[in-house]
Amino acid sequence: MMHPRPVLVWFRDDLRLTDNLALSAAAAEGPLVAAYVLDENPAEMRPLGGAAKWWLARSLDALRCDLARYGVPLILRRGPAAREILKLAEQLGAGSIHWNRRYDPEGIATDTGIKAALKQAGVQVTSHEGHLLREPWDVTTQSGTPLKVFTPFWRAHGAKGEPRAPLPRPAAMTAAEISIASDDINTWGLNPSPYWAKGFEPMWTPGEAGAEARLSAFLDAGLEDYAEDRNRPDLASTSRLSPHLRFGEITPARIWVAAQMKAETTGQKGLGKFLSEIGWREFAYHLLFHQPNLRTENFSPRFDAFPWRDDDKALKAWQQGLTGYPIVDAGMRELWTTGWMHNRVRMVTASFLIKHLLIHWRRGEEWFWDTLVDADHANNAASWQWVAGSGADAAPYYRIFNPVIQGEKFDPNGDYVRRFVPELSRMPKAYIHQPWAAPPSILAASGVTLGLTYPHPIVDHAKARDRALAAFAAIKAVDAA
Repeated sequence: MMHPRPVLVWFRDDLRLTDNLALSAAAAEGPLVAAYVLDENPAEMRPLGGAAKWWLARSLDALRCDLARYGVPLILRRGPAAREILKLAEQLGAGSIHWNRRYDPEGIATDTGIKAALKQAGVQVTSHEGHLLREPWDVTTQSGTPLKVFTPFWRAHGAKGEPRAPLPRPAAMTAAEISIASDDINTWGLNPSPYWAKGFEPMWTPGEAGAEARLSAFLDAGLEDYAEDRNRPDLASTSRLSPHLRFGEITPARIWVAAQMKAETTGQKGLGKFLSEIGWREFAYHLLFHQPNLRTENFSPRFDAFPWRDDDKALKAWQQGLTGYPIVDAGMRELWTTGWMHNRVRMVTASFLIKHLLIHWRRGEEWFWDTLVDADHANNAASWQWVAGSGADAAPYYRIFNPVIQGEKFDPNGDYVRRFVPELSRMPKAYIHQPWAAPPSILAASGVTLGLTYPHPIVDHAKARDRALAAFAAIKAVDAA
């Protein structure tokens, strides 16, 4: 039954038409108005980082074009969402509003307040699932408490059966016959200044069509060998769907079904491991929902006593990929150049900052938030705490990655390092991950002068490891006391 008053669908982290429960419900209810609000009020929302803003600009443009094919304009507004959504509803004379839920604490608080205000104004509000395979409160222990370890979480998740089937795009949409002002996205200043995102452009196609193309390419070329190759940054072995998921250009339900269908024709070898990686995203949101301070506070209180160091010089060397450890530097430069970093190398670079340099994991989380196109409320915080050892289901806190061994194991020929650290491109593979160990003749033949063309290591691995273990022993002693 069509609604006599306009129906507002509020897009947020769900910039797609397919499998969009809020959009489908709104399209079935009445004449549509679609809106997006850029809320950058730090008192209410965490402002997007520079790389994510770059993505958002292009994703919104893609969404605008997709909606236009149905004759539905996309209204853009900038400001506190609580103000802008209420203003829009009043200007439209909206009878109802639909949105897909958010699970970060700021988003939940904002939505709760807006929902109450809209209901008081006589506007019907409906929120929908669609960001996750299951809602965070649906997967619990048998006694109903939150799960804190991934394996039992994923087992409980699977025990509930297959996730819901994804919805198709609405067959038709009817635009509300109303003229209303919209911001010009070019005035929002979403491109980094100075413009450091040029390297993003050849790598990424933001938007729903780009997400579908990325999924199709991965399923054709990467799924079968995913379990074996996913840790190799020198290979195109991962899906690189994370930024598309971050902005909701594709849903985990859509990926889940497509991967299963592909595996039926190509074999199941890589399917389980790939789906479990989707599971880690689910687990991160489960943790964030039940631990809203995950980004700012240690999940494990024992780390409140950890002896972190303030070392801005070392932090800057890490950020710029000038630590003297090639696999670390390659990862940090890949991040700066492309807005993305291979997951194995994310673990290595994070471990180096936390355990070799003893710099707080929050400093790393903040840098990744600004420079990753897939910077995600839950994944970013949960992953940094996992590496630090302060999080749920964390790696043993005393595990300290050796960056040389990690490089030799997962970039065996040095191709990844050569791509992102070109000053080492002529180094033979025997020394590419530890150029300081190369004889002078090899360095000379490779055009490498340590301390000039490429830095000496900023810390000695063995000494840094001993220092980190002493720091971990200190918090263990606090526990014992």
